[in-house]
Amino acid sequence: MIAIATISEKLAQNGIPTKIAQHLEALKELGGLDSLGSPKTDNMYHAAWAWAGSTPYKSTKLIGAHFGGTRQPMAVSWPKRIKADLTARPQFHHVIDVVPTIYELTKITPPRIVNGFEQDSIDGVSMVYAFGDAKVPGTRKTQFFDIMASRGIYHDGWFASAPGPREPWVGGLPKGIKEWSPLTDKWELYNLDEDWSQAHDLAATNPKKLEEMKLLFLLESTKNKNLPIGGGLWSTAMFHPEDAPASTLTEWTFDTPITRMPETAAPKLGKVDSLVAMDVDVPANANGVLYALAGFSGGITCYVKDGFLCYEFNLFEVQRTKLRSKNKLPTGKVNVEVESKLAAKIGGPMDVTLRANGEVVAQGRVPAAISLHFTGNATFDIGTDLDSPVSLDYFDQAPFAFNGTIGTTTISYSPK
Repeated sequence: MIAIATISEKLAQNGIPTKIAQHLEALKELGGLDSLGSPKTDNMYHAAWAWAGSTPYKSTKLIGAHFGGTRQPMAVSWPKRIKADLTARPQFHHVIDVVPTIYELTKITPPRIVNGFEQDSIDGVSMVYAFGDAKVPGTRKTQFFDIMASRGIYHDGWFASAPGPREPWVGGLPKGIKEWSPLTDKWELYNLDEDWSQAHDLAATNPKKLEEMKLLFLLESTKNKNLPIGGGLWSTAMFHPEDAPASTLTEWTFDTPITRMPETAAPKLGKVDSLVAMDVDVPANANGVLYALAGFSGGITCYVKDGFLCYEFNLFEVQRTKLRSKNKLPTGKVNVEVESKLAAKIGGPMDVTLRANGEVVAQGRVPAAISLHFTGNATFDIGTDLDSPVSLDYFDQAPFAFNGTIGTTTISYSPK
């Protein structure tokens, strides 16, 4: 299962349980073991390998309490300005320090206002001071971490942390989540100057230092608008997916085809009730994508193949729901509609109806829709599929641009 572990992560984020047999079956459709490492698979490894790869640190990414998957090496090369030096720098820094470093090196004064919006203060500190001196004392004194209540605080060589209620690679509700409170979490304490891999928990032997660090975490969380602790769990698939971040719009009108609209800003197709209506000029031997959301690892596409109107709901590759009209679309001006209705709640079955000039041409039920989103980096296109192709049906023809003309597209949906 090396190549589709990222798919498993997306399934877990959307609260969709699966079995290994389903993943193996999906792999067969992609071409079997020969497809591993190809563009048809998300080439990533599973949680056990991720944990092993984080050695000697504990845990993996999405755990803010330990450095596995969080603490990474960084190499800086600038031959014209920096003399080569093989000595590793031990100073503690964070990714927010990269921008101030670039600003200092390029002598850029950060803007106070951008496009009329006043900018927040920059919390990072420059790392330039360490480029020429490996032993100089570090300038980053404090840094807090919080990923859905898995949290930690660094200060002057010390690190205190609480793992939180969830293990991100485990699907379903975390054990005891309904009774969980951040006030009862067990905290850990590490002296990073002496124990950089967090091997020795000093919470029991140094309770005074631990309480000091816990208070500092609350102060930093308040300053950085990070309260309430665990608030990020609210809008997950486990609890209230209807409140997950999304555009506040419920109606869109596109006068012409568009490309690369981020999924986070695009209509939330595949999650709530929606209606897509398109004015299309259909040529003879029509082919191409009418619209597509997200990509091959999960998404929705409506397209024309050899004149037939087609639709696919790709549920993270493990389940593909495909609809196809019985007859070819008429040539000329055609109004195409795709109506999607949840049978019950978000994340449950969704009924999809395809219409051409008001006539139903295909219907079907998606067994499970999404609860949150398909991806964090894919886009919405009208008239083509510029991301990795959603459907296997036109994988080798991607981006499979529509060979007719698309006029106005209107999209409306009803948030749940």
